[in-house]
Order: sequence, then C-alpha cells, then structure tokens
Amino acid sequence: MIKQAREHFRGVIHPTPLDRSATFSLLTGTDLYFKLENLQKTGSFKIRGAYNKIMSLGEEERRRGVIAASAGNHAQGVAYAASRAGIKSVVVMPEGAPISKVMATRGYGAEVILFGSGYDEAYERAREIREQTGATLVHAFDDPLVAAGQGTVGLELLDELPDLDAVVVPVGGGGLLAGIAVAVKSVHPRVRVIGVQSAGAPAVYLSYKGGQRQELAAAATIADGISVRRPGEFVLEMIHRYVDDVVLVDDEEIARAILMLLERSKIVVEGAGAAGLAALLHGRLSLTGLKVAVVLSGGNIDVNILSMIIERGLVKSGRRLRLRTVVTDQPGSLQRLLALLAAAGVNVISVHHDRIKPQVPLKQAEVELFLETRDPAHVEAVLSTLGREGYTVERV
Repeated sequence: MIKQAREHFRGVIHPTPLDRSATFSLLTGTDLYFKLENLQKTGSFKIRGAYNKIMSLGEEERRRGVIAASAGNHAQGVAYAASRAGIKSVVVMPEGAPISKVMATRGYGAEVILFGSGYDEAYERAREIREQTGATLVHAFDDPLVAAGQGTVGLELLDELPDLDAVVVPVGGGGLLAGIAVAVKSVHPRVRVIGVQSAGAPAVYLSYKGGQRQELAAAATIADGISVRRPGEFVLEMIHRYVDDVVLVDDEEIARAILMLLERSKIVVEGAGAAGLAALLHGRLSLTGLKVAVVLSGGNIDVNILSMIIERGLVKSGRRLRLRTVVTDQPGSLQRLLALLAAAGVNVISVHHDRIKPQVPLKQAEVELFLETRDPAHVEAVLSTLGREGYTVERV
C-alpha cells in the first residue's frame, strides 16, 4: 500500500530534501539528517495521506464529497487534494486553531467549520456531519490509506540514506509514526524507529507503554499538530508491532528546538515539527555515534506563537534583559543610567520613565528598561555594575 501510495501522487507531491546538519550533529553527538517535510506542499507531510485517501475514492464517494477534522495540517492536505480532484471538502477545525491554518485551508478550497476546544471535539462534530451528509470521512491518522501515504516518507528516507541507523518521528494520533515504521522495518528491520510525543498530550506514549489504547481527559501543548487525546486503533497496532520506543518532551524543550532551528539552520518549523530534535537535544534518546534522520514534520507555525517563542528564548538565553530601577527625578539622572549601560556594551530596546507612579517616592522616578545583551555572563556583569553604582535593580 505504501508503494502504491507513492505511485498515486508521483509528479504531484514531491520528495522532500534530506539535509545533513553539521551543527546539530555536533550538538547531539550523532550524524544527523533532517527530513524537511516542512517544505512539502501545504507545509507538512499531511498532504501525503490525504491525497492518497482521496485519490482512492470511487465515483459515488467523490460525488458526495469528503469531511475531515484537523487542527490544521491535515485540513490543508484534505483541502488541496479535494480541490485537485474536483470534489467538495468540509473541514472541522478547533475554535482555537491558528488563524494562519484556518485561512490556508479556506484558501485551498475547503469549507471550514470551527467547533470545539481541540481536535477530538472537532472530530466528533465531523462524524455527525458525515452521518447527515453521507460525505466520506478522511481521518487524520487512523486509516490504512492515510497511514500508507505518510509511510512514503520512510521509503524516501531509505532511498536517500540506505545506511540509516535510526529515524526519529513526531507522533500525535500515530499515522506518520505507523506509516514510517512499517515502511522502514519492512525493508531494513535493523533500523530503529522512535516516536516523540509532547508531555502535554501523551496519548500514544501511555498507550505504547501500557500495552493498550488509552484516552486522555485533556491535552494541552504548544505542538497543536500532535495534540490528540485518543490515538488511532489501527495505527496503534502498527506502532506496537514495529516501533522501538516512544519518548516525551515538554513544551519548553520544543520551543527551544524551534528557536535553535530558526537561528542555527534558518529552518522554520512548528511545534510538532521540532519534537524529534527536542528529544535529541535534551538527552531523551541514546543514539550517540549513529546515523540518525529526524522528521521535521511541518512548518505551519502561527507567527504570534513564533514571536513569543523568539522573545522567551532570547530572555532565557541571556540575550534580552528587562529590569526596573529607581533614579532621582532631576535632569541628567536618566542620562547617567543610560551612559552606564552603554559603557557596559548594552543596547537599549526601550525605556519607560514614570515619575508619578504612587509606589515611587516623591522626587524619584521609576525606570523600566528592555535591553539587548550578549549572554548570561553579560547579564550578570550588567547587574553587578549597576549594583556597584548604587542602583537597586529588579529583574522583570
């Protein structure tokens, strides 16, 4: 089925690049390659499974159209494939889905219905619409044709890197992990296949470790593409049979991986796409010295989320500093403070000077500064300098 899927979309869905990263090889102690599914059409691997499923429909099924539920990437894949096939598509997306993914899905031609607080509620609504309309449900992951489409990523990996030792795959509902695992293990059983899931939505992890499918009461993670409360039944069977391990990473680790990919490799990925690298960077996997492929599953990150990740990351890495202090309310006081910062090699991003704040004594003014620094050592040097000069400083 995986080989047939590749023939189905040959000439439409292109093989994505496999890029060796010298930087991240050094940081992780592996020979590391990125499978750049963030460069796939619609911005993620999801187009593979959606296209394979839709192109497999009969004439009567095409006439009735398709219905799907998705947090964003599957939605775009379904919309693109349905438009290309000339059939109607309706996609139910959570009410909190990133606006960029909603707009992109509509742009590809789908009718978008916003419903529920997460994927699972959107899926239940999609099932109701299927019963009312007779449309064919294109499941985001728990469908053999969808999983087979995703498995073509595994075939491409083996074509490009036949001496691969391990592949690290992000997992939400399990379609991508199952598909890649079947493809890779069927050709080269020695290759390790490892899934990485967000600790805020660990449904597959718990099901894999516990030996049976488990459902979460709630799921909350920055990686909206893998925020699923209940894994697929069919794909979970494949995961139990073919996958070597499943590990967890938290949102802070995912955010750091997003920022590092952006800064070090100029690669933009969403939360789900960064999960595999996060696991390697934070020691969740023992793959030292091996040739490893990490699937960067998608790049459809909301710009507001990306902005927050960048700002938080810069603060945590000591390259941004926000502080508050008090100066005498007289000419030259602020100038003296800024001169000290300039001499310390600090760039001032913004200054807020408040002389009427009730908590500040008369004849004094509160100054809040947002500063650009080099690293944590530079931050400490700046704080020490201000302390020696008599300023009482509060980090904000």
